[in-house]
Amino acid sequence: MSTTDVRELQTALHTASDVAFSWDGKPSAEQLADVSDALLRALGAVRALEAEHGGGTGCREHPRGAVDPLHKDADDPLPPGWGRCLLCNDRRRRAMTHRRSAR
Repeated sequence: MSTTDVRELQTALHTASDVAFSWDGKPSAEQLADVSDALLRALGAVRALEAEHGGGTGCREHPRGAVDPLHKDADDPLPPGWGRCLLCNDRRRRAMTHRRSAR
């Protein structure tokens, strides 16, 4: 894990927090921009740290894709063998629907 990315994340979050909690009343446009910039830096650091772990989906085709919201959903589980990748799971869902309608 990159120490630089961890420090950047911590610094950016502290900056955003410090600016936001220093507001007395309605924040100015400049103050909002400062918080926005700090949060964007934090997001970039988190994504860099995620990339070190192989991405969020674990999918070879879409490593930086969205995670399926039904992944690990106890009430509506995914079929056996399906992964975390929303794009691949959506493709599987469409293929299953197409097969059912072709009958």
